[in-house]
Amino acid sequence: MQSSIYGYLTYFHEIVIEGSIAGAARKLEVAPPAVSNALKLLERHLGLPLFTRTTRKMELTEAGQRLFESTKDMLRGLDSVMESVRDLTEKPSGLVRITTSIISYLLVIRPHFAEFCERYPDIRLEISVNDGIVDIVKEGFDVGMRFGDRLEQNVVAKKLLDPVRLGLYASESYLRKYGKPETLEDLSQHKLLGYRFVTANRTYPLTFNQDGREISIDMPYSVLTNNLTVELDTVRQGVALGQLFEPVVNALHDRKNFIPVLDAHWTQYPALYLFYMQHSQKAGKVRALIDFLEEKIKG
Repeated sequence: MQSSIYGYLTYFHEIVIEGSIAGAARKLEVAPPAVSNALKLLERHLGLPLFTRTTRKMELTEAGQRLFESTKDMLRGLDSVMESVRDLTEKPSGLVRITTSIISYLLVIRPHFAEFCERYPDIRLEISVNDGIVDIVKEGFDVGMRFGDRLEQNVVAKKLLDPVRLGLYASESYLRKYGKPETLEDLSQHKLLGYRFVTANRTYPLTFNQDGREISIDMPYSVLTNNLTVELDTVRQGVALGQLFEPVVNALHDRKNFIPVLDAHWTQYPALYLFYMQHSQKAGKVRALIDFLEEKIKG
């Protein structure tokens, strides 16, 4: 039985993460009865039920919660060690799960995405775009990309990009119709675009630099969204003034349509980081991604 514990724990963890036996089976690419049987054998070995089961969902018992919390770091660490040993004789392969903000995807991943896939054809990428704070251990991600103000604690973080400017932009059609604000006080007479963080369910305030200090302006918004594409369309079509990251605007094919407004008051957003757990970089597939991104950014 002891030689099978690792396998049973692997199945158990996937059930917790995916929320069901069927979900775990899909993730592990095995038949559901194999997952169900492994769970039964693990519960028999422990002498305790690990889940309470209803027709709609499975919930961890106290014993199941303790087992999950006590073994998740150990299991991930063991997985990384096993992969690092295999990597001595094999080229990098397998699935790398990435959580990234939309900005880091546009600025870091998209320009080099095809080249990485061509260089490492045996590595599969899962890219999850989410602007919120993500627990990469709990969510099962290998690496993440976030601005410095949205990093998890207890992670290894490597800077990818220096702080970027957060600018205010308008279209020509907007300026013809409403005029151009010359001071921060003028903004109260203008239509503004707001951004809402989905995970935190809060609106990001308009932030500006005034006399060397950062200030926030909280005003009613004409448009509120949680999507960058909608932000760009709102400014592009002359609906409202909007705060956008300068590198994102500079990369647009129609960037000339985005006219800087009050640029003397633009502020800087924290640097962009790649982050991961210490043991994750031991896996060849993860190490390959980390080294590749560092090569591209620094090169």
